[in-house]
Amino acid sequence: MKADKAVEDVGESAKVAGGVTFEWLRQAEDASLLTTPARPTATDHGDSSFSVIEEFNYWRMQPDLAEAVAAIKALTAVIRRSQASTMMGLEIELKNASEALKAWDETSIPLSAGCDLFLRYVTRTTALEYEDIRAGKARLIERGERFGEISQKARRTIAMLGQDFILNGSTILTHGFSRVVLNLLKLAASNGKHFNVICTEGRPDNTGAKVAIELLAAGIPVTLILDSGVGYMMEKVDMLLVGAEGVVESGGIINYIGTFQSALVARSMNKPVYVAAESYKFARLYPLEQRDLGPSPCHVEFVEPVPEDAKVENTARDYTPPNYLTLLFTDLGVLTPSAVSDELIQLYL
Repeated sequence: MKADKAVEDVGESAKVAGGVTFEWLRQAEDASLLTTPARPTATDHGDSSFSVIEEFNYWRMQPDLAEAVAAIKALTAVIRRSQASTMMGLEIELKNASEALKAWDETSIPLSAGCDLFLRYVTRTTALEYEDIRAGKARLIERGERFGEISQKARRTIAMLGQDFILNGSTILTHGFSRVVLNLLKLAASNGKHFNVICTEGRPDNTGAKVAIELLAAGIPVTLILDSGVGYMMEKVDMLLVGAEGVVESGGIINYIGTFQSALVARSMNKPVYVAAESYKFARLYPLEQRDLGPSPCHVEFVEPVPEDAKVENTARDYTPPNYLTLLFTDLGVLTPSAVSDELIQLYL
């Protein structure tokens, strides 16, 4: 199998940093991102009003900016605009702003995980270490901006690490719309690799068509299939590559509905299952079964009218346990599912 060689090359070192040193990873991150222009402050309009939701919505509308990164930028703005006279007061403001953002969309795992990680990152030093509020505030702003920079680099770093697993002549199955997966595939193609991509249609919102449009524009051959055709097409596939809405403590993932069944089929036919996910999607969740995810209803239009007495159950995402996954491509390195819990502990320490 074409993808086996790449898995073997990683071996046990994947548990540490994807078979590369942390110094290499740092250099890769630096090289993968040109200096970004200074950003405007969304709510600097000359008045004293400030809304973390408005700031978040401003950044959320920026092209290709992930929802979690928009939240990180909004929370950094909270620190910058704070009038708190003590570090404890500032931390309370941050926590309240974080809760407001999470309440804005209670079903969004990346948003919740991004807020939690940001708070943990910027408040690692206790408030008691800063007697001067100005010095403490400056330090928190510095940490917040650094965290935002790291998060924005994540997709580029993952693309650099993951492209090595894309082999010439391979066929890749994708499911769901993931910017990090698209970036990875586009980078591999731009580096001269020739491969084919099979996209599931992605009902109910036709994510497969969106993926196909982007890949075709990059000169990558694409085949669209029915969601129900995954088992039929799997024998032609060399790997399954998906994104994730959330990476949970077990090493499993929460993602677009249908990911679990795709991984189930792939694993049963000895095809590797790769996940590309940013570390700000690492969430302190431990689902044991599908119903532990909670409600995530989505609207589906049926071609034929639904019988009046028939029940309709639609959900937007499912949980894929770690035993169906081969490796996770993250900005922390290439990880085995069993290594994810260790990384989560480090992130939340």
